[in-house]
Amino acid sequence: MTETPYIRPDMKAFLDMMAQVNGPKLADLTLQEARGSYQALHNLADRPARALPVIRDLACPGPAGEIPLRLYDARENREGPSPVIVFYHGGGFVIGDLETHHALCTEIAALADLPLVAVHYARAPEAPFPAAILDCEAATRWVASSPAELGLTASGLVTIGDSAGGNATVVVGQLLGQNPAAVPVLLQVPIFPLVADAIGSRSMEAFGEGFLLTAETMGWFDAGYRADRADPRGFPILGRHDDAPPTILVTASLDPIRDSGRAYAKALVDAGREVLFLEMRGVTHSFTNLRAAVPSTQADVERIVAAMKFMLENGA
Repeated sequence: MTETPYIRPDMKAFLDMMAQVNGPKLADLTLQEARGSYQALHNLADRPARALPVIRDLACPGPAGEIPLRLYDARENREGPSPVIVFYHGGGFVIGDLETHHALCTEIAALADLPLVAVHYARAPEAPFPAAILDCEAATRWVASSPAELGLTASGLVTIGDSAGGNATVVVGQLLGQNPAAVPVLLQVPIFPLVADAIGSRSMEAFGEGFLLTAETMGWFDAGYRADRADPRGFPILGRHDDAPPTILVTASLDPIRDSGRAYAKALVDAGREVLFLEMRGVTHSFTNLRAAVPSTQADVERIVAAMKFMLENGA
């Protein structure tokens, strides 16, 4: 007998509303329409951006040209060295950008009271795998070097990202484990990440339709990004875990790629690494960007940042 999964009332109301809208599937849209649709969803469903004293667009050199960045800080003047958060946005490596995750970045920067640099990596299908990863690595190394343009001295890094950005978080952690940057990764925070291939998983079977992110959409992202299934930069479960930084691993219980995140948490435990595993019960993929439409998810974001602060203050 199949157990009926728990769905929070506000999450169910949002899913019911989305089902009533019955708009075109992402895979049936043009690339520009799909990107516009993703932005429109976040405009509708997420809380407004916080006003911060520092929100500044920057760029750093990358392997294929300049990489757009955005600096957020809740303090106008930050004295002395500080950990710096580096954020990689979700969107399947295809449809996200600095704007789709702008509100979330203001929230994290404000709650954490740390500077945050959001990275807009090259997107597929124009720039398929591993272009996004190469950009994320280059930008992270640039932040770690405390360049004058940043106006900050980084004492260490906190890498964080959602979905595709969660994948990038894990991969960058592995790459910097093999070849360290100017300062260490103090903490990595992959949020509902794709770490292992989700095709054929129990969570994909259970939640691949009707829970926001669909199996069909995942297939569309996969076809655009074209990650090598034998390359740890595409599927970092294949990489080394014995030098992973302290980790907060976040999953959503109704997410088709949930089991990928669970598998990574287990791999870290098996490798003897420090890991805090948080599975947000009764919510779907992308819950971090649904904080207006699904109000209970604001507390989930606050829990993630509280865990980050706790681990940073206690030796992570």
